[in-house]
Amino acid sequence: MANGQWYPPEWPDRIRALADGTLTPVTPKRAATVLLLKDTPDGPVVHMLRRRASMAFAGGAYAYPGGGVDPRDDDRQIRWAGPPRAWWADRLGVDAAGAQAIVCAAVRETYEEAGVLLAGPDPDSVVGDTTGEDWEADRAALVARELSFAEFLDRRGLVLRSDLLGAWTRWITPEFEARRYDTWFFVAALPEGQRTRNASTEADRTVWIRPEEAAAGYDKGELLMMPPTVATLRQLLPYRTAADALADAPARDMTPVLARARLKDGEIVLSWPGHDEFTKHVPTAPAPTEPTAPASVETPAEPAAPASVEPPAEPAARTPAQTPVPTTAETTGGGPA
Repeated sequence: MANGQWYPPEWPDRIRALADGTLTPVTPKRAATVLLLKDTPDGPVVHMLRRRASMAFAGGAYAYPGGGVDPRDDDRQIRWAGPPRAWWADRLGVDAAGAQAIVCAAVRETYEEAGVLLAGPDPDSVVGDTTGEDWEADRAALVARELSFAEFLDRRGLVLRSDLLGAWTRWITPEFEARRYDTWFFVAALPEGQRTRNASTEADRTVWIRPEEAAAGYDKGELLMMPPTVATLRQLLPYRTAADALADAPARDMTPVLARARLKDGEIVLSWPGHDEFTKHVPTAPAPTEPTAPASVETPAEPAAPASVEPPAEPAARTPAQTPVPTTAETTGGGPA
């Protein structure tokens, strides 16, 4: 691999099927993810987690805390602080109920996966330490969907601090993917007094890392990532503080980025508008496979990779557990960051 781009081996066949009309795109589910930032003397670091290799979607890839919208995130108005829902609706390109659901998902998922809560007793404050047993019980109930986020806030007497979030970008999973998400990316600063931890059952490692170091790890093929993750890391490079990034967020373009597959000169060209580094060229005809072993031999031959597509790395390369990752601080197995 020239870099650490997550590129599933089934993509070429699915792209061909989409091109010839035999694949019906799946409707994307709404989701939210948060680039949680913390200032250091060398500039801001971002909190990332590594998805377990066993995960069906992007196993082994580094990502940010996030997940899908809970249907209950917009079933009633919740305790809210910051810009009104109408402002968020305009910013996110959805209706008011949808805006609440997406913002709630961002805050809820950050708490569920990183133990960080962007909420406070009133519009001008934020909770401190959230690592006690009672907090953990509520967090586990949220993860199990035994407790809605609105009920959680009411129980705790808290208001959601939407002003602590900055809408950053929006990416939609390509039409040929089996699992599709319409994902809004947000930036936020780690609240004073709170600590991150690996609270997610989907991750086997978490790190605080400088965006330039994470991007360099991707470029070297040491860190596996999806295109939106790499793109957002590169977008953070100019900022020297978390506050600077948050200040610029309201002016950022939220037009969705959607990968496109088109036929050109006998191959399928896969591209993400505005992000040329992720362009891939896929043969239109299936590549030949190696002949299978005789019937008396139990191990079949491996299929050949498409001629113009780099073959996926071996599992050890896709989840580089032994590769040192340059970090400012790190947790493994749930310790405080």
